[in-house]
Amino acid sequence: MQVILFGLSTCPYCRMTKKFLDEAGVEYELTEVDLLEGEEKESAVAEVKRLSGGTSFPVVIVGEEVIVGFNKKRIKELLVP
Repeated sequence: MQVILFGLSTCPYCRMTKKFLDEAGVEYELTEVDLLEGEEKESAVAEVKRLSGGTSFPVVIVGEEVIVGFNKKRIKELLVP
């Protein structure tokens, strides 16, 4: 199952999400939006807004489900059916 994480390098909840995924051995695609520049950053922000309806971080996509914020329980439920 594909897992995508949009986060900020300075966000403590983003760091907790990365740590949780790493410790669980989950492979994921990470985009740290604040480290991007120019059009790449604009595109990432637009995608976060489209997915979550706002600009809160982290945004985790597990399969077809979008999770806004660090919701360890929900991420776990989706990864271990």
